[in-house]
Amino acid sequence: MIGGCDKTVPAQLMGAISANKPVVPLITGPMMPGSFNGQRIGACTDCRNNWAAYRAGDLDIEDIYGVNEELAPTVGTCGVMGTASTMACITAALGLMPFGGATAPAVSSARMRVAEQTGAEAVAVASKLAERRPQTILSRESFINAITVLQAIGGSTNAVVHLMAIINRHPKVAGTITLRTIDEIGRKTPLLIDLKPSGDNYMNDFHNAGGMLALMHTLRPLLHLDVLTITGETLGQRLDANPFKPFPFSLQLIRPLDNPLYPSSALVTLYGNLAPGGAILKAAASKNRDLLEYEGPAVVFENTADLAARIDSEDLDVSPNSVLVLKSIGPIGNPGMPEAGVIPIPRKLKGVKDMLRLSDGRMSGTAGGTIVLHISPESGIVDSPFGILRNGDMIRLSLEDRRLEVRLSDAEIAARVEERKASLQKQNVALHGKRIVGTRKRGYRGLYETSVNQAEEGADFDFMTANGAETFEQVSNGK
Repeated sequence: MIGGCDKTVPAQLMGAISANKPVVPLITGPMMPGSFNGQRIGACTDCRNNWAAYRAGDLDIEDIYGVNEELAPTVGTCGVMGTASTMACITAALGLMPFGGATAPAVSSARMRVAEQTGAEAVAVASKLAERRPQTILSRESFINAITVLQAIGGSTNAVVHLMAIINRHPKVAGTITLRTIDEIGRKTPLLIDLKPSGDNYMNDFHNAGGMLALMHTLRPLLHLDVLTITGETLGQRLDANPFKPFPFSLQLIRPLDNPLYPSSALVTLYGNLAPGGAILKAAASKNRDLLEYEGPAVVFENTADLAARIDSEDLDVSPNSVLVLKSIGPIGNPGMPEAGVIPIPRKLKGVKDMLRLSDGRMSGTAGGTIVLHISPESGIVDSPFGILRNGDMIRLSLEDRRLEVRLSDAEIAARVEERKASLQKQNVALHGKRIVGTRKRGYRGLYETSVNQAEEGADFDFMTANGAETFEQVSNGK
């Protein structure tokens, strides 16, 4: 399977598990960083940082032009620990490809050697198909290892959605891992990799420091070493056959367990009356840690069009203490769960670098800030507490308590839900069960809006999950 950017690799893994066909992924690899005014830059963390500086008036248009020429100086996926590199590391952690295949730059000779090694493994797998099927190789413990790596690398929040979709395609693992599992693993796993957006460096640095092989050896006390890999060996056997001796640069980029970049919980799961189904926060990427224990009034944008129209208005009723809220970017709402959760800091708030921001959508793995994502149930569900938020509602986030709450009583939330239902009915907005689907559509979009599940389940077609046979029958019979 040849894949690379963000969604191609998880999609291929989902298909492979559903079909239960042996696979050996060959991932394209990250690009190299560029340089602007003597500083290394690369897609896409530096895109966002420099654009934010431009919006704040700290850079002019000529600077942006110069930065733009250097953000993607070579072919390859984003050069930081974005979603593409996160999924590559997770795929290696699952034991499905050579360790070097997760980090070798796209333009390097190492990438060519990884391709040759992958071809050799594919030939070996072809002679032992029955033993190397993904439903045979991958176990719950395999995915526990992958989540441990996700936390240790400070990986993309998108990986949570992708992993849940992959896991819920596996008939033996579906339902045994939830968002709570990801949080539990995070509490005992330190952040070890010093890469943007949680650190300072780039994927080629990670590769030069030893890459996934070095990281897996470092994480060895936290891993299940008896899980199978695509080679037929256990993970422990593969690590034994490929020793790694740390050197000064590797210890700088890949911290030892007793000297982490961040002690634990790079990614956390939040619950509360605003997110009964859960929400995700990349705590390690917060730019203002005071916001991780915070309460403030909501400034609500109903959708992306509303955001675009008002975010930079001088009339926007917003202060540095506000909590920015963007609705209708969940799986159903947009539709498609776009990476719009990085709500821009309003232009009128000069000098403000970070604010607490909430959405039911996603953000790029290259982004940073105190941003709560994947809030479930999304606002596209008629009785979603997130969907009834109004300007001025007091929002509370507590990293310590893992809570995301709005200061409203259960009775007030219920009353607003009923008011919302009546308003939708008055507007003749179509509902499919509890889903707000607008004008009913045929074809793929109609199928998607009526069948996609929520973020904590992977934002997958519900009838394609391992437990979706009954749902599939209902869809097939027009029910």
